[in-house]
Amino acid sequence: MSLNTRKSLGLFRAMLRIRRVSEAIEAEYPENSMPTPVHLSTGQEAVSAGVCAALSPSDMVFATHRCHGPYLAKGGDLNAMMAELFGKSGGSSGGFGGSMHLVDRGAGFMGGSAIVGGNLGIATGAALASRMKGDGRVTAVFFGDGAADQGVLYESVNFAVLKKLPIIYVLENNGFSVCSKVSARQAAPSVFLKGVDKRLLKASSIDGNDAVAVLALAERAVKRARAGQGPSFMECVTYRIAGHAGPADWDVEGYRDQKELVRWKRRCPVQRLKRRLVKQGVDSDVFSRMENETAAEIGAAFDFARKSPLPDSSDLFQAT
Repeated sequence: MSLNTRKSLGLFRAMLRIRRVSEAIEAEYPENSMPTPVHLSTGQEAVSAGVCAALSPSDMVFATHRCHGPYLAKGGDLNAMMAELFGKSGGSSGGFGGSMHLVDRGAGFMGGSAIVGGNLGIATGAALASRMKGDGRVTAVFFGDGAADQGVLYESVNFAVLKKLPIIYVLENNGFSVCSKVSARQAAPSVFLKGVDKRLLKASSIDGNDAVAVLALAERAVKRARAGQGPSFMECVTYRIAGHAGPADWDVEGYRDQKELVRWKRRCPVQRLKRRLVKQGVDSDVFSRMENETAAEIGAAFDFARKSPLPDSSDLFQAT
C-alpha cells in the first residue's frame, strides 16, 4: 500500500468517524437527553480531517460553535464529548459547557467558542505565545464565512503577518451565516481574498470537500509556519448538509434551494474519498472493518455518557 493510500485511508477514517458521530447525535437528540444546542458538521468533514492530519499532537486548534469535527479530528476524547452533550460530569467541560464548548487540551484542542469570530483573536494570541516561547507549535483556527464579516479577522491577520506568527486561518465557507447566504452579505464571493496583498499573506481558496487537497494545502501551511515564514489563509469552500442547529429535519424552510442541497449531497466528501480509494485498490473489507470499529466506539461513548453522573451543584462555580 502506497504512502498516499495510507494517508487517504487515515483521512477516510477520520471523516467516517465524524459523520457517524453526527448521525448518532441526530438520532438521539429528539429524545431530549442532551440539554444543549448542537451544530452538526455533516458535509464539512473534509476540512477538519485534512487540516488536523497535517498537525502534530502538540499543535493547537481553536474552533467555532460547530466544533465536533475539529475536536474529533484533532484527537479529542469521544467519551468526554458525548458526556458533555449529555450534560454529565464526565464531560470535557464538566457538563457545564455543552456542545459549543468542547475542549481537550491534552489533544491540542483548545476549545470551541459560541461567540462568532471570538476565537480568532484568542488563537492569534496563542500563536504569539508560541513565537515568544519558541515552542515550535503551530496554531490552526477554524471559522465560518459569517465570522469572516467580523473586523477581528482583519485585525488578527494583520498582526499575524506583522509578527510572522505560526498560525493557519481556516475559513470553512459553507455559504451560510445561519440562514443568510454569502451573496446577501458580501459584494463578491470572497471579499477577503480579493483584498489581500499576496506579497504579505499566503492565501488560497480550494475545494473544501476534497480531503486530499485540504491535507496537501494544510501541510504546506504548516511547513511555512514551522519555518518562521508566517501565517497562511485557507478558504475551504464546502456546504452544510445538516441544518444550522439540531437535526436536519428541524431546519427552517425556504432559505436554501433544495436542488442546491441535492447537488451538494452528491459531492459528499466521505463517499468521494471512498470512491477514490476503491479505484486505488482498497478492498471492501477495509471499509466494513472501519464501519464496525466506529460503531462500537460510538456505542461505548453513548453508554459512558448515559452512566456518567450529573454535575454536583457545588461544582457550579468551579466551571465559571
